[in-house]
Amino acid sequence: MIIDVHAHLSPPESARRYPMPPSLTDVDAMLDARSEAGIDLTVIGSPVGAGAMMRVPGVDNYRQPADRLRALHDWTAALVARFPERLRAYAYVNPLGSEAELRAADETVRDPAFVGFVINSSVRGRFLDDPAADGFFALAAERRLPVFVHPPAEPAGARDVADLRFVEQVSRFADVASGLAMIAFAGWPDRYPDLALIGATGGGGVAALTDKLDLAARPRPFGLPGGAEAPAVSASPGAAIRRMYVDTAAPSDALTAMNLAVFGAGHMLLGTDSPPVPVPPARAVARIRDLPIGPAEQAAILGGNAASLFGLAPVRTGGRT
Repeated sequence: MIIDVHAHLSPPESARRYPMPPSLTDVDAMLDARSEAGIDLTVIGSPVGAGAMMRVPGVDNYRQPADRLRALHDWTAALVARFPERLRAYAYVNPLGSEAELRAADETVRDPAFVGFVINSSVRGRFLDDPAADGFFALAAERRLPVFVHPPAEPAGARDVADLRFVEQVSRFADVASGLAMIAFAGWPDRYPDLALIGATGGGGVAALTDKLDLAARPRPFGLPGGAEAPAVSASPGAAIRRMYVDTAAPSDALTAMNLAVFGAGHMLLGTDSPPVPVPPARAVARIRDLPIGPAEQAAILGGNAASLFGLAPVRTGGRT
């Protein structure tokens, strides 16, 4: 069974409200492309909830009306019900949100259409070392549902970057690496050992930071400037990073090789980011089949790891299992 853990679809109402690629509302084309690629099951989700996929003046994705977000999840659940052998979904939630937002997310994931959460790697420029994230991480650990960590529409530090092409391809990528690093540094995986965290876009290159994180966590013999007291952090954030998972939705053979070296094939998951990325899903599958690893490791990346992580039973599509 081949499983894609990173794809997006949006209801027509969202496309009418905000600018977005037409591919995000073309369900038939999305499923046809997966059939051509041999992908059996796809986990979809919106990394902005019912908000805007890109920076839009006057739009704050973290203040979207609760009824609009509920309508998005209702639409998503109905879509999964139409294609139960082809789709599952993530429930969007603001990880720094209110108790009411967390309760709504908890209610959403009680529907079996939803097999995990999707959150942003930063929220309004704040990373998830923030103590306000405790409620979300406690919920995810209690529910034992994977958390897909995806970049926000406006990454940290990108507000003053004028060229949206740079924001899309560089700032958002780097936000994932910083976001995962801060999660590890803050010790959330230590506090909640049942957390299963998946870094989008190959983890944004966070594999390169494990040693640097451990160096940062060491006591400073001369203290901090002004006599400030350093907050408690993980004793080994590098080890926490290596317990995470990453998808393969990054067009870099060098990054894929580094992820194999740091995470191992057992912690990598096929991800296409298509839609909206205009790269045929078949190409993403072929990249895994071309890796210099054995058939068992390829099968794990292509679907075995995801089936185990999300608790997905094998499905039958077009005669395959």
